[in-house]
Amino acid sequence: MHCNIEEMKCICFLVFLAIFGIAELNAAEGAGECGRSSPDSEAWKLAPCVMAAQDSNAQVSDSCCQQVRKIGQNPRCLCAVMLSNTAKSSGIQPEVAVTIPKRCNIADRPVGYKCGDYILP
Repeated sequence: MHCNIEEMKCICFLVFLAIFGIAELNAAEGAGECGRSSPDSEAWKLAPCVMAAQDSNAQVSDSCCQQVRKIGQNPRCLCAVMLSNTAKSSGIQPEVAVTIPKRCNIADRPVGYKCGDYILP
């Protein structure tokens, strides 16, 4: 079986999410940026965005845009997810990830929202 580098990155990301998810099940839940769910848990939902969050020239899938639209209703949560340990560990580039709402043509995206060292365009 031959796998290209992009497929391997995606597989590694999904394996990491599975391992992290098991650990997350044992964590106490509280209210934070994403309500009762942690930003690392919410990162699971953005798995369809991996390639688009690593390469600004990659096409953003419809499933990615749907998830970004849902999570983006809470800009604090979306920002926390993009800057989460899960995102960092999967090779997400925050400076690319913050462009996804614009690349999805989300009209009511939080333009100008400061997300760590980045500003949502």
